[in-house]
Amino acid sequence: MIRRLATAAMLLAGTAGLSAAEAATWRIRPGDSIEAAIARASSGDTLQIDAGRYVGNLRIDKPLTLVGRGSVRVSADGRGDVIRIAAPDVRIENLIVRDSGDDLGAQNAGIYIQPGSHRTVIRACVFANVLFGLWVEKSDDVRVDGNLVTGMRHKLSSQRGNGIQVYNSQRAQILRNRISFTRDGIYVDVSHDARFVGNVMHHVRYGSHYMNSYRNVWQGNDSHDNLGGLALMEVREIQVLGNRTWNNADHGIMLRTLQDSTIAGNVSVGNGRGFFVYDAEYNELRDNLIAGNRVGLHLWAGSYNNEVDGNDFIHNGEQVRYVASRDVRWGQREGNYWSNYLGWDQDGNGRGDTVYEANDMVDRLLTRYPFVKLLDSSPVMQSLKVVARQFPVLRVATIVDPAPAMKPHHADWPQWLARVRNDQGNSPP
Repeated sequence: MIRRLATAAMLLAGTAGLSAAEAATWRIRPGDSIEAAIARASSGDTLQIDAGRYVGNLRIDKPLTLVGRGSVRVSADGRGDVIRIAAPDVRIENLIVRDSGDDLGAQNAGIYIQPGSHRTVIRACVFANVLFGLWVEKSDDVRVDGNLVTGMRHKLSSQRGNGIQVYNSQRAQILRNRISFTRDGIYVDVSHDARFVGNVMHHVRYGSHYMNSYRNVWQGNDSHDNLGGLALMEVREIQVLGNRTWNNADHGIMLRTLQDSTIAGNVSVGNGRGFFVYDAEYNELRDNLIAGNRVGLHLWAGSYNNEVDGNDFIHNGEQVRYVASRDVRWGQREGNYWSNYLGWDQDGNGRGDTVYEANDMVDRLLTRYPFVKLLDSSPVMQSLKVVARQFPVLRVATIVDPAPAMKPHHADWPQWLARVRNDQGNSPP
């Protein structure tokens, strides 16, 4: 039975001559129908749902607030969306949303926010065994905050949906969510002026898969134990600040076809490639820690006109992988730190007195013919390195840092390397 507990008139303070706005609170108990409560409620009402299991496919077609009291489990029993929002100004808090359908063509989701559902808020919910966690489509000013999303972990990655998908929606706020065992953690396409802050993504394909989106902020997120960390592609004017990526099989941070952006203060440790930079121009990369990766930074397809300064390249298997026809100069203001730099600082100004060059002829051979790595420690390869340095005719185009920093900018780099090595040692096969 659904009981209407209270109806209160609320007069807007400081506003004269306006009619009072009424809002009611409805109490829903196990055995009651949430669908019936939604049908009876008026715009602006609140539905308080007591702990229990409720089965069905909910459709919210008016501005309502749904709040769980205790362990409230809303299940679609494996069919369709668990909840579909079809109205603006809907708020959902503290629900366990589970057991959506698994039809990728129908895009079954825990919560599907359909076009026009502006200003929806989804907060402190748990999503379990859902194909897509939340799907946000053509709805502006949506806030998704503090949720836990676990996908259909029994399925192959290609058969899962994404944890949070944002499509053609402006000014989204995606904050402090934890996402695992989905296809991609957060998938973003054609969505501008958004903030993605404090999210944690692990055991997915890409922590973020981010395309065709401008003027967004990606800050303070963790992405680890994935195929790839942050994949930022076809974007402009993005701020990538203070994110941490580690133990990802391929890249920590991918910057592909990126312009007019700032990538600063990030940590990329223990990945296949710390940064993969492809067709990226007019960006600023500074104050990043790039350590313990198989390749520190892979630079490809142009990517000449960037300011790369104040970064730490520490104990990467290959500091920079770069194959091009001309040199690129980095570190013009304060210099990057390179753990394999063999120069000196005679005047004590904290900058090296000799130029650092990231690659030589032997590095080029290793890039083009990986099997040559088998001879890397042989006298022949060591002789080639010496000859390449002594005879400029054998020199290859490379990254040049004219006065590299003599000390790392990040004092905590040993702790990061120790943490990553410990995590790798304890990771399941």
